[in-house]
Amino acid sequence: MAATGIGGPFVLVNGAGHSVTEADFRGRYLLVTFGYTSCPDTCPATLYKLAAVLRRLGLRSASLRVVFISVDPVRDSPAMTAHYAALFSPDIIGLSGSATQLQRVAADFHVYVGPENPDTGAIAHGSLLYLMDPAGRFVAALPAGLGPRALTERLMELMTKS
Repeated sequence: MAATGIGGPFVLVNGAGHSVTEADFRGRYLLVTFGYTSCPDTCPATLYKLAAVLRRLGLRSASLRVVFISVDPVRDSPAMTAHYAALFSPDIIGLSGSATQLQRVAADFHVYVGPENPDTGAIAHGSLLYLMDPAGRFVAALPAGLGPRALTERLMELMTKS
């Protein structure tokens, strides 16, 4: 686990069915968000915003990887999660895995994941964005409520400082 207690080693699965670990992202900043593909509001809005941030960063986006990690192992297969993330940007990586894998990574990032609403199927979950440095260390948790411009500026500031 990182020195701050946020983040740590993980093994998840990408859309091609291959295992992916946190080490696969070393050498670049990593921006992590959690959600699920049938989320009615927060997740699509966040992914839309992250796609806008990547466009705003332009060539600077090469130093950043954006990862969307599912909190719904029952309905979100790795292929479905990857496809969903790519609908917003081909540069957003969707990852899923087993219930155990997803519970562990959510716990390591201190992400709240509530029970599924039996009437709607909605899953309450945290919406912070987690920035990790190229060595895998936690840099900052950013509120999902920032607009694309403010989020882009904040990321550039953080990526320049660390």
